[in-house]
Amino acid sequence: MSDFTSTAAAPDPSGATFFGHPRGLATLFFTEMWERFSYYGMRALLILFMTETTLSANPGLGLGDAPAAAIYGLYTALVYLLSLPGGWVADQIWGQRKAVFVGGCIIAAGHFSMAVPSTTFFFLGLVLIVLGTGLLKPNVSTVVAELYPEGGARRDAGFSIFYMGINLGAFLGPIIAGYFGEGINYHYGFSVAGFGMVLGLIQYRYGYKYLGEIGKLQTDKTPGQVSALERKFYMVVAATLGVVALFGYLVSIGTIPLTLTEIAQGLGGSVLVVVGLYFVYLIVAGGHNTEEKKRLGIIFWLFILAAIFWSGFEQAGSSLNLFADRMTDRMIGGFEVPASWLQSVNSTFIIIFAPVFGWLWVTLAQINRHPSFLYKFALGLLGLAAGFFVISWGAANATEAVGASMAWLIVMYFFHTVGELCLSPVGLSSMTKLAPAGRVGQMMGIWFVATALGNLIAGLVAGSLESLPAGELFSTVAMITGGAGIFALVAAPFLKRFTGGIE
Repeated sequence: MSDFTSTAAAPDPSGATFFGHPRGLATLFFTEMWERFSYYGMRALLILFMTETTLSANPGLGLGDAPAAAIYGLYTALVYLLSLPGGWVADQIWGQRKAVFVGGCIIAAGHFSMAVPSTTFFFLGLVLIVLGTGLLKPNVSTVVAELYPEGGARRDAGFSIFYMGINLGAFLGPIIAGYFGEGINYHYGFSVAGFGMVLGLIQYRYGYKYLGEIGKLQTDKTPGQVSALERKFYMVVAATLGVVALFGYLVSIGTIPLTLTEIAQGLGGSVLVVVGLYFVYLIVAGGHNTEEKKRLGIIFWLFILAAIFWSGFEQAGSSLNLFADRMTDRMIGGFEVPASWLQSVNSTFIIIFAPVFGWLWVTLAQINRHPSFLYKFALGLLGLAAGFFVISWGAANATEAVGASMAWLIVMYFFHTVGELCLSPVGLSSMTKLAPAGRVGQMMGIWFVATALGNLIAGLVAGSLESLPAGELFSTVAMITGGAGIFALVAAPFLKRFTGGIE
């Protein structure tokens, strides 16, 4: 079957549907569910494995909190950063369908590499998962959109169902992989994550027949031109990986005197500078009119707020995971709940409350009380801050001998979920509405960069557990995110005049 097509996608000839939607949505639903199962299952174990002593009955890498958190931050940041070239590869060379499949294969290979009890294979696995997720994550959502060429409310409803698949995978991954990883052997947990991705690939390949021509490469280039572009792509990838490998080797032997924390800090600073210069260019020399320049300024403001939000929210897999492991009483009767299981609390709340928030926004809109995205971003940060104030209170008197109740973490995750539901769903939508013509794809990329930067900062902040008590660290995060939320709330009425009436 050719990978090239210029025809519109045809509906499933069998007339099969998935909750009244195209049958192809089920294929993509379960593909994303199993990919998120593998990602969050492995993520729930990642920092626990890296900080676990090598002398333990279930040995880890024996790293300190700071280097382990720096690795965690670099890994999660690069997952999102590589979504940008991953989208380009799909658009220019492979098409979304092939990019998703190849990405899933690379992800599965990464998890199985981490299943080998070897430090070298562990880091190789992280690299593979980063590369694979960069190919899969942005493109599976694009294929979902192509199922609904008419757009409108039906597409929104389809994405709501798809979003449930994401959270179902995020719920099951830590439970199942965590059971095997913490309860038996960490490498078994990594294996379980790999098998989850394999299941997703099998059903994805089987479901090709329900996608028709959707997701194939649509281009005006000839096959020869695409092949030439593909060869150049492979050369660039090989050269980039070679440079990264050489840099890593020189750091490891001390020729380049940098710590992992310094590397992460350097990457974060570089990303912020590049994004800032990019917006200066767009506003000064991008050829945009006054109205578009104002909206670009608002997009940059949302970028900063989103990066702050994710820098706190993504503590879930790092500092909050370590707190659950070391300073939380997880006993229920005679059973000790694995720390990784608490990573499923957020996705549980999402599944419960996402429909509630959807109803709330619609109801407020009907009575002309619907808050603009500027207020929603502020509310998201305030919800996040409220959660950190709760856990800082719970951590204040907790010790490794007398742990805090799991209730503190559960209540905290409730507030974090409220914050996420205020900010995350409107993020990309706001970017696309505010973006000038011809810049929509770039502004979507900016959202991924904000998420990447937030994840990187989250890892660096989590490393402070080596020198700060948990309660002090969490209260500091609460004050910073709360301060940002209050400032965003106060600034919203003033900034609203620069949005050009976009709500």
